[in-house]
Amino acid sequence: MCDTNKNILITEVALRDGSHAIRHQFTVEQVVNVVKALDEAKVPYIEVAHGDGLGGSTLQYGLSLTDEFELIEAAAATAKNSKIAVLSLPGIGLEKDLKQAASLGAKMARIATHVTEADVSPAYIELAKELGMETVGFLMMSHMAPTAKLVEQAKLMESYGADTVYVVDSAGALLPHEVTEKICALRDHLSVNIGFHGHNNLSLAMANTLAAIEVGATRIDGSMRCLGAGAGNTQTEVLVAVLDKLGIHTGIDIYKMMDAAENLVAPILEKPQEITRDSLVLGFAGVYSSFLLHAQRAAKRFNIDSRDILIELGKQHIVGGQEDMIVDVAAEIAKKKNVTIG
Repeated sequence: MCDTNKNILITEVALRDGSHAIRHQFTVEQVVNVVKALDEAKVPYIEVAHGDGLGGSTLQYGLSLTDEFELIEAAAATAKNSKIAVLSLPGIGLEKDLKQAASLGAKMARIATHVTEADVSPAYIELAKELGMETVGFLMMSHMAPTAKLVEQAKLMESYGADTVYVVDSAGALLPHEVTEKICALRDHLSVNIGFHGHNNLSLAMANTLAAIEVGATRIDGSMRCLGAGAGNTQTEVLVAVLDKLGIHTGIDIYKMMDAAENLVAPILEKPQEITRDSLVLGFAGVYSSFLLHAQRAAKRFNIDSRDILIELGKQHIVGGQEDMIVDVAAEIAKKKNVTIG
C-alpha cells in the first residue's frame, strides 16, 4: 500500500516553465538573482532552460531574449548548494545541447517525451548518465494515457536508466483521484523515485501535488508565484509552508522562499498568474499549457475566440511539438465562421 514519504525533494521550475509566461525573455541578471536566493533558501534543484527545453529557442516555439546556455552557465556559477537542472525534449534538444549543458555545470537532465513516446528517450537518458548527470524521465500530458499505458512507458524509462520518473500534468487536466491512481500504480511497479509536475489550470495543482505525495511521490515540482505556463504550477513557497504544516521535510527555508517570491519573481511577472478563461479552458480541454500565448496570438490574428481554438486543439489531441498546428486550426475555424481577418 502506498503511503506518504516524510522527505520530499523539490525542483523549482520558474526559470524554465516560467519562460513560457514571459515569452522566454529572461535575462542573465534575473536568473542570477533568483538562483542566488533559491540557493540560500536551500532549494535542492533549480531548472533553467527555454520553456520548451534545450534547443527550444526557435520561431515555432518562441525566441529567447538570452541564449539559454548563457543562463545555464550563469545559474551553475551562482549556485553553491543547489543543483541546476535542464529539460530536453528529444528532437528539439540535440545530444550536443545536453553535452554543452553538462559542461557548463548542469547536474540533472530531465528527458521529456509525450506520455506514449518514451521509446524516443533512451539515447538521451543513457547520454545523461554517461555525463554523470542525475536523470529524470518526464512523461508529459499524462492525462492522455490510461494508467496501464503510463506504467508501461514509465518502466521503459526506468529500463533506460532514469533515476526518477515523473507523472507530468502538462495541461493541468488531472483530478486528484486520477493523480492518486497513477502515482500509486507507478510506485507499485517501479523501483526508482516517482515525481509529479502539476499545472493550476483547474485550480488543482496543490491538491494534485498533495495527492501525489500522499501515495508515494518524493520528487515534486513547483514554481514561485506560479510562474509557469498556463495558470502556472504548484506555487512553491505555498507548497513548502503546507508541507511544513503536515510535518513533511523539504529542507527549504520558508522565509527565504517567501522573500524570493515576493521580491524577485513577482516583478518579473508581466501580469499576475491567475486562472483566466483561457487557462481554465486549457485544463478543461486537456491542452498543453504552453499553447496559451500561441492560441491568444492566433485568435487576434484571425479575429476569433481563443477558446474555440483551444477546444478544437483538445478535440484533435494536439500535443507539445505541434505548435504549428495552432495557426492551422485557427485559420480553419475562421474559414468555417466566415470571419473577416483584419
